[in-house]
Amino acid sequence: MGYKSDIEIAQENKMKKIIEIAAELGIDEKYIELYGNYKAKLDFSLLRDRADKPDGKLILVTAITPTPAGEGKTTTAVGLADGLKKIGKNVVVALREPSLGPVFGIKGGAAGGGHAQVVPMEDINLHFTGDFHAIGAANNLLAAMLDNHIQQGNALGIDPKQITWKRAVDMNDRQLRQIVDGLGGKAQGVPREDGFDITVASEVMAVLCLASDIKDLKARLARIVVGYTYEGKPVTAHDLKAEGAMAALLKDAIKPNLVQTLEKTPALVHGGPFANIAHGCNSVTATRMALKLGDYVVTEAGFAADLGAEKFFDIKCRMAGLRPACTVVVATVRALKYHGGVPKSELGTENLSALEKGLPNLMRHVSNIRDVFGLPCVVAVNAFPTDTRAELEMVRQKCGELGVRVALSEVWEKGGEGGVELAEEVVRLCEEPNSFRQAYELDGTIEEKIDQICRKVYHADGAVLLPNAKKQAALLTSLGFDKMPVCMAKTQYSFSDDPALLGAPDGFVVTVRNLKVSAGAGFIVALTGDIMTMPGLPRVPAAERIDVDENGVISGLF
Repeated sequence: MGYKSDIEIAQENKMKKIIEIAAELGIDEKYIELYGNYKAKLDFSLLRDRADKPDGKLILVTAITPTPAGEGKTTTAVGLADGLKKIGKNVVVALREPSLGPVFGIKGGAAGGGHAQVVPMEDINLHFTGDFHAIGAANNLLAAMLDNHIQQGNALGIDPKQITWKRAVDMNDRQLRQIVDGLGGKAQGVPREDGFDITVASEVMAVLCLASDIKDLKARLARIVVGYTYEGKPVTAHDLKAEGAMAALLKDAIKPNLVQTLEKTPALVHGGPFANIAHGCNSVTATRMALKLGDYVVTEAGFAADLGAEKFFDIKCRMAGLRPACTVVVATVRALKYHGGVPKSELGTENLSALEKGLPNLMRHVSNIRDVFGLPCVVAVNAFPTDTRAELEMVRQKCGELGVRVALSEVWEKGGEGGVELAEEVVRLCEEPNSFRQAYELDGTIEEKIDQICRKVYHADGAVLLPNAKKQAALLTSLGFDKMPVCMAKTQYSFSDDPALLGAPDGFVVTVRNLKVSAGAGFIVALTGDIMTMPGLPRVPAAERIDVDENGVISGLF
């Protein structure tokens, strides 16, 4: 008998009404805004009214460098939460919302997989509660007000050639990457080069995910830099008087969404900034709310630990005052063999020499978590049927040499039961003292912070700023933005800025070609390589397999 698809498993599951999930967490109905029977938003006043309650233990799930073989980070996070519930713990999982672009593109959804999913998976992977649509609308309102200001006389003296704000749509549409708009005569606007980002790459998304409340949201929106004047002075959303209307569009989107796992574990699914152009974590409000509701909170960060975990620790935890208790690093034998040089078509065959060559990638991520950030960690090996006993034993032995335990995670096949071993190790680690710290201090120069990330986390020989980036660093410093954290925009496929360098490369430098300020989010983005803020669809998009029948039942999502 073959395996059932993710959507088939999800649709066969009988969900609890979300009001029951909320009641089990002790949430009064006055804090709940229902979106049907199985989704709800939680009001901010819940955080205020629980301010005196101690926070739960915060557990970050991260991973090795991603490969086409897949790692299963979200699946592991959901399964770990279910495993913690299985051993009697009061647990909440806090995750990002999926973007429509990857859902219809090549990656598919982001609600977990197999028997470790958040549900209703169709809603979560599609429109959910409309948060992303609201973010796109706020982004595009600012773009419209910017161009209208220029059209109506340009009192601020905005240079159309120095506009940095793009429009946004939550879809993979390469046709919109670079466009010319305002064509058709004087009444149709000022012609200029323009472009679209996917909504998850919009700074509005990062702002919403880092804002602590509506007042903070409005202040952050006001600080967004949209371009520069002819004299080189930054122009903000506040200069355009846009932040009030933008915040009005986002007043519901900023409230965390409550759903559940297949095993009825409470889940807060909220926000989803790009993990290589932004900080790649769910919202601060959802994490804080989860910490007031659960004794253990499982969360994740985008891509591998060099991107997602670094930004979680250095940006999100720093800004929100969060202190993680431990970290889970997800790996698969298949992915490690890929890092060891095995092509994707041969990953199902035992290959101990390739596994040994690929293991340094895992070891580097583990040592970074422990030695750079000062946190205990466990390696979760996401099990595949093709994994052999000898391969699993090699992973266990190599991690043991570093004093790190390995837990076999079988949550895809067995749900929470397959996550019990991992859950028990996580509980043990949460009781260990730790010396959590960031990788760099904020008072260094922009160049020094970039260099420290590259040396400490990527294990590079340092960073090189191209002349344009040096010029931008000087400008941003003169404008007072130099004390912000740095958000590295780098390929997810390598520790380096070259996606072809697999494993644990050394002897390289990271080249920074561009710097830009996300003043509303509160960080400087350092662009390396060719980072795409508007993906395209593949030759055979996932959208070709998605359908809905006459009863409204969706098929083909994964």
